[in-house]
Amino acid sequence: MLAIGYSAAVRGIDAYIVQVEVVGIATADPVIHIVGLPDRAIVEAKERVNAAVRSSGFLFPTYKVVVNLAPADVRKEGAAFDLALALAILAMDQQLRDSCLRDVVCLGELALDGAVRPVAGILPIVIEASRAGFKKILLPAGNLPEAMLVHGLTLHPVRTLHDAVQALLGLSDTAVTSGTSPATIATNNDHASDLSEVRGQRLARRALEIAAAGGHNVLMIGPPGSGKTMLARCMPSILPSMTWPEALEVTKVHSVAGLLRNRSHLLSTRPFRAPHHTITSAAMVGGGHRLRPGEISLAHRGVLFLDEAPEFSRPVLEALRQPLEDRVVNVVRAGGTMTYPADFVLLASCNPCPCGYSGDRLRGCGCSPQLIRRYRGRLSGPLLDRIDMHVELARLSAHELNALTRGESSRDVRRRVETARSRQRTRLGSERCNANMTSRQLRGTCALDAEPARVLASLTTKLRLSARGHDRVLRVSRTVADLAGCDAIKAEHVAEAASYRDMVESAN
Repeated sequence: MLAIGYSAAVRGIDAYIVQVEVVGIATADPVIHIVGLPDRAIVEAKERVNAAVRSSGFLFPTYKVVVNLAPADVRKEGAAFDLALALAILAMDQQLRDSCLRDVVCLGELALDGAVRPVAGILPIVIEASRAGFKKILLPAGNLPEAMLVHGLTLHPVRTLHDAVQALLGLSDTAVTSGTSPATIATNNDHASDLSEVRGQRLARRALEIAAAGGHNVLMIGPPGSGKTMLARCMPSILPSMTWPEALEVTKVHSVAGLLRNRSHLLSTRPFRAPHHTITSAAMVGGGHRLRPGEISLAHRGVLFLDEAPEFSRPVLEALRQPLEDRVVNVVRAGGTMTYPADFVLLASCNPCPCGYSGDRLRGCGCSPQLIRRYRGRLSGPLLDRIDMHVELARLSAHELNALTRGESSRDVRRRVETARSRQRTRLGSERCNANMTSRQLRGTCALDAEPARVLASLTTKLRLSARGHDRVLRVSRTVADLAGCDAIKAEHVAEAASYRDMVESAN
């Protein structure tokens, strides 16, 4: 007898429905054959399913069973098919009516005692199941809060295989109906760090405001203790609140990465990722056996902070070049190709030299010129060219450290940032910000009058800017104008934007 159940698999941050076809063949060889490009975890599912079925008080077939996972030409990964496989086998063996499986998507990993364990990627799976017309989802109880984010579905949370059978037979009253309207974003503006706690560093504070308003990348250069890390940790507090599509996209990425279990709401706070400098290229951009998203995708719509950037390995730093341009990352491995979103603000910090005190008037530097050049050379020219703003932080004076007057709060800065972002949405007609304008949008919205054009041409020659550097100065100029509430870019806006590249260009 043929029985058909339904499950789902994740590919990238999206999902697709998988049809689980089970048929019994009367032979003396009681084995299970699984076809349809399964990975090792799925092949091993036959042992988990066998033990779980018997532990739950059901009979396991004593004849040959063939399982096909359709579509058969797409590789399947993970243990989320266990529950659907076990239920389809019971239906094939007529221990369960096959009609019970026709309109339900079943998800979950089985333990040997029949317990149903949570799995990663529930949110994109439930979204795809709803889009495909399924109204009932059988899923692990531990994944229920995440699945509740999708409205209009009947969810059956189960803890064991026996519970799953009872739910399909209508003998359980544990069904939960998800919300009838889209969930609201519970915005949380109580960040761990606030700009009001930062002493001095007026230029760096201004640079972060421009970066937040336009989505620009920033490199901070300064001696130890000048406040680089603290300023970076304040960045999420001045970024605008996420929209519903942005929050859903961020939540899907974290769901696929397995970081969303037992959460009952969308991720409403923009991500802040600060990986250690020993991170590998695969962990940064994504990859591994199952092509999981890396740090740059987990920072999507948020901030990626590289503290002491020259200490990161050269391959890791160079791997950032393409995502910084395209805002997506294409992970290509032997197991296939995956595309993940990677639209983040890059904040990087470094010392002026290996000891950190080059140019410091109060503390001498023992680094030779060759050592300083080698240290700064760890950040390649092409990578620096993709960082819109380079800002220098100086040692704080005793007066600044002991100042009783608090600086401007993140809330006040965020209001200006949100106003500037609103101007950009009106002008660009999308969620794009100035930093990722296309070339056509750049030419159409950043046309300069005679005086600003003359200033930009002069600075391009003086700073020896590349074509990319020229366009990035123009983008930053547009953001400075937006913060000033100006429709046209003025000469002072261009001059300020170019000043944020002057220090690094002159240092090189």
